[in-house]
Amino acid sequence: MLNLERLRTLHAVSTTGSVRGAAEALHVTTSAVSQQLARLEREVGQPLLEKQGRGIRLTDAGDLLAEHAGRLLRQVELVETELADQRGAVAGTLTVAAFATAARGLVPPMLRALRQRYPSLAARLVELEPTDAIARLRHADVDIAVVQDWPEQPLAVPAGISSTALLEDVLDVALPAAHPFADRAALALPDLRDEDWVGWPSDEVCHGWLENTLRRNGIERQVAHTASEHSTQLALVAAGLGAAIIPRLGRGPAPEGVRFVPLLPAPRRRVFALWRNSSTNRPAFRVALRALQDAVE
Repeated sequence: MLNLERLRTLHAVSTTGSVRGAAEALHVTTSAVSQQLARLEREVGQPLLEKQGRGIRLTDAGDLLAEHAGRLLRQVELVETELADQRGAVAGTLTVAAFATAARGLVPPMLRALRQRYPSLAARLVELEPTDAIARLRHADVDIAVVQDWPEQPLAVPAGISSTALLEDVLDVALPAAHPFADRAALALPDLRDEDWVGWPSDEVCHGWLENTLRRNGIERQVAHTASEHSTQLALVAAGLGAAIIPRLGRGPAPEGVRFVPLLPAPRRRVFALWRNSSTNRPAFRVALRALQDAVE
């Protein structure tokens, strides 16, 4: 009989694309992942992985087994959910995926509340971009995904996934303190058509939103500097190297040399929680979602 934990390991490799990614998702060492995979290969009697450049890929047999493992793990989750619902237990593990500012501004108070109220529940955070979070959610590597989109760029939610709105997050423009518009009560984006811009790397969803937003407001200038961390973006603004559009969620006071100015009309992004339909009745999920909603309020 195939070992469930080894199937879970193979599934994590399939989902993340690497042994290291699987180890991070499962909170184990890379050597532990390699050992589990070697034992699984002995169980099935054929190779499941092969080298590809500096990395690895699943063989045809590995792909087939990983696909079946995903279905099996979802069925196991459904059984565990029904059993937990019968006894009303808030226990086990629960993983929340969130993009950076939600990971900073929403999830910590949620996890604190869960730890205080439900000591038998081990809740943890992993920071992921929305597209990665949805992929991990579908494959049961995370239980709740906190994601974002914009009214003009809605995020596609796959079948089998439920959602609930958490908040609308307003974004302001960050300007150097010496900028002639830094003391304005509000600005319109076309007022800033001649600015250089600081934004996000091209592989992040916010990058496309920023470029599209600037273009819709008649601003054709390229984003001059990119950084994932808002603290780095603001350091570039403070140095007089450009303007940035920064969300309010998870944001601290303006650092020295920076002024936040509201924009009219105010750009807004939508923040919401996603979860698998199969976990809806799990007591741990229900209290975690409530704690997340309380963190917003």
